[in-house]
Amino acid sequence: MFFFAELHPAQQMDNHMEDKTKMIIGIPKEIMHGENRVSATPETVKKMLSDGHRVLVEKNAGEGSFYHDDQYIQAGAEMVADPRTIYEKAQVILKVKEPQFNETYHIHEVDMMHRGQTLITFIHPASPVNHKMVKHLTEMGITGLTLDGIPRISRAQSMDALSSMSTCAGYKGVIMAADCIAKFLPMIGSAVGMIRPATVFVLGTGVAGLRAIATAKSLGAVVYSADIRPEANEQAQSLGAKTIDLGIPKEIAVSEDGKHANKLPDSWLKVEREKILDMVKQADIIFLSALLLGKRAPILIDEEMVKAMKPGSCIVDISIDQGGNCALTVPGERAVKYNVIIEGCKNIPGMLPTSSTWMFSNNIYNLLKYLVKNDAIQLDLQDEITQSILVCHDGKLVHQGTLEAMAQQA
Repeated sequence: MFFFAELHPAQQMDNHMEDKTKMIIGIPKEIMHGENRVSATPETVKKMLSDGHRVLVEKNAGEGSFYHDDQYIQAGAEMVADPRTIYEKAQVILKVKEPQFNETYHIHEVDMMHRGQTLITFIHPASPVNHKMVKHLTEMGITGLTLDGIPRISRAQSMDALSSMSTCAGYKGVIMAADCIAKFLPMIGSAVGMIRPATVFVLGTGVAGLRAIATAKSLGAVVYSADIRPEANEQAQSLGAKTIDLGIPKEIAVSEDGKHANKLPDSWLKVEREKILDMVKQADIIFLSALLLGKRAPILIDEEMVKAMKPGSCIVDISIDQGGNCALTVPGERAVKYNVIIEGCKNIPGMLPTSSTWMFSNNIYNLLKYLVKNDAIQLDLQDEITQSILVCHDGKLVHQGTLEAMAQQA
């Protein structure tokens, strides 16, 4: 079954290029505070133009990543000063972050969009903070495709922006935590004796967690980790982490295909918290990266566990885009609760803008190319990739993880 992108009347361009153009693709500047990434580089713009598309890029969209307007112009992009023009004319919008309220123009980015338009970005639709926005996207008749839903299968690897950004978050998140705590990470010899190394505890050893382990080890910390997936624990051990056995049966912990962690029943989630409590008390840094594909992240550290942590310790919760693994994480902010620093930054990869943008822009281009057939985006609902990323279409919210999360919030 296929769906085709609908052409909005505003897109009937009085332009000699129209007949030769497959689609008009819009690249707006990201407006989340501190977000320096952009969804396309001059390199990927050139690829889109070679594919026959027309590309509109907002002026200064790439400045934060050190991709300048003259480079986009040289690649063939059309530079546009007003983002409202991009949202009006483009059939496809490529973004990094979910739509936000634009304070400059006093309008939400969703309200700049129109029925039949396709949005490809990290929507994180299951996260409660995004529910209102997702409902609005649906009501507007916009087709929303979320990058955090890309399945971990071989043919989707080149599109897997979540893995790419997780690599950045794992590396930078540990460095941020090292900067927060009031002690050395490695063992340090001094004239008055040896200073013990810091203890880092990584919860969730997917791509981000493994990169966090490698980074923490390279900085000299003692690293522990935990994951409900046996294979993830083996990979963590190969990097030098000491793993904690959570005692959760594989048939409960892991999906049937063996690729993803399952959502645990409350009884088993309680067991997991009990198993990690001693290490939570010992840790100087806790790195949280436990995600469930397309669902809200599980709460692994509750308020009582935060109270039990050492004063001056730090939690970096990179799962915050999907609700967070710590009950006290404040989305987008660094907070101090019970003398524990809790980092809830929503765009850690944006702190490595050149590297993360290069990875992201290639991921999103590869997905776009995969979806375009016969000069338009076609959504094959029998396709595993499409099924995993489709949030809303034709006025209907179809993302199961989001529907489940909304039902729980009701």
